[in-house]
Amino acid sequence: MRRSAIKAANKELERIDAFFNTYANMSSGLIDPEGIERLCSDVEVDHTDVRILMLAWKMKAEKQGYFTLEEWRTGFKAIRVSNKYALKKALPELEKEVVRRPTNFVDFYSYSFRYCLTEEKQKSIDIDSICELLNIVLGSQYQAQVDLFVQYLKTQNDYKVINMDQWMGFYRFCEEISFPDLSNYDPELAWPLILDNFVEWLREKQTQS
Repeated sequence: MRRSAIKAANKELERIDAFFNTYANMSSGLIDPEGIERLCSDVEVDHTDVRILMLAWKMKAEKQGYFTLEEWRTGFKAIRVSNKYALKKALPELEKEVVRRPTNFVDFYSYSFRYCLTEEKQKSIDIDSICELLNIVLGSQYQAQVDLFVQYLKTQNDYKVINMDQWMGFYRFCEEISFPDLSNYDPELAWPLILDNFVEWLREKQTQS
């Protein structure tokens, strides 16, 4: 790497670090939920906007509601942004990068579940949180499926929490199953039981209407 390129990279890193310090809590050295709220306000998006979750994915952020300096550097170097004006412009591009590349989206979808595991050794997420997360992550692509699955989750009594296998299974269901007729759903295949139950509930609902 030539000296001029190294110098430019160092300058860019300084700008990224200064951008981090704008929102960081100086006593913890982290950007906390309050800092994230201010960041969202500055780029004029809601803190529940899917693009903020995509930004966390780009940073490989590990703890929900907190960004470390290293995570911030990882994400902002990747999207080549070092101020709020550039970030505001970059968010729609980041969304395209995630949504239009299936491998990116599957990785992001899986990440969004892990990011919401807030306790050590936690492996599942409560139904209310899952319903919110489904709307944020999948709502724009599969609104009809998400609306009905959320309705099912809120009315059933068999499941209090959802695990990763069930979470990934629902995405596969949205991708592969003909909807709303469900004509190619085969319960003999390796679907999580919750999806067999959901399809049964859907079919009953369809015969009643």
